[in-house]
Amino acid sequence: MGLRLVIAEDSYLVREGLSQLLESDPRLDLAAVAEDGHSLLEAIERESPDVVLTDIRMPPFRDQEGIEIAAQLRATHPEIGVVVLSQYADPEFALALFESGSEGRAYLLKERVRDMAEIVAALVAVAEGGSVIDPKIVDSLIAERSRAHDSALAHLTTREREVLAEVAAGKSNAAIASSLYLTKRAVEKHINAIFMKLNLRDADSVSRRVKAALMFLAEDHSAASPPAA
Repeated sequence: MGLRLVIAEDSYLVREGLSQLLESDPRLDLAAVAEDGHSLLEAIERESPDVVLTDIRMPPFRDQEGIEIAAQLRATHPEIGVVVLSQYADPEFALALFESGSEGRAYLLKERVRDMAEIVAALVAVAEGGSVIDPKIVDSLIAERSRAHDSALAHLTTREREVLAEVAAGKSNAAIASSLYLTKRAVEKHINAIFMKLNLRDADSVSRRVKAALMFLAEDHSAASPPAA
């Protein structure tokens, strides 16, 4: 049996296209297809999927239902991976998705539907606890980082990079302290130093953590990507 998958998409044509293409992949077991946030939650409870592929905006409000459901699942079903499909290349939407941690989450643009291999790879990755960010979002984040700083991450110490990697994994300060054998106060000092070096001085600590994590993930994905031919 492949990964149990639930799809949520309000556009009939996109929903049918995704269903037919993904249903034919032997690595996946399409358990249900939903057309709005409410029916998606019902399908999740009924089918207990390994992974969810969801549109970012769906009825009834067409706001950020996909991201909100991903956040809800983090608390209620942390084992379920979520891939959010979006037509918006704005990093702020990715920031919102990864706000509760990057583990088991992916943000892809809808144009990736033209290449099912990318969609399936993201589904497999999040089911295994990994994270995926659309290359265009990474490019935007790197460009934003470059405008603000000349390789700001390069100025972090080895220990600060270790702490930032833990932040990017969605861990709390207490969990980071336990993982790196540090005191909680030492972790707080390292995180404050990271914020200063990355020029993240806004008052919202959650937003700063998410932005710092995404900058780290952007560099990590960029370094892992092979150069263009």
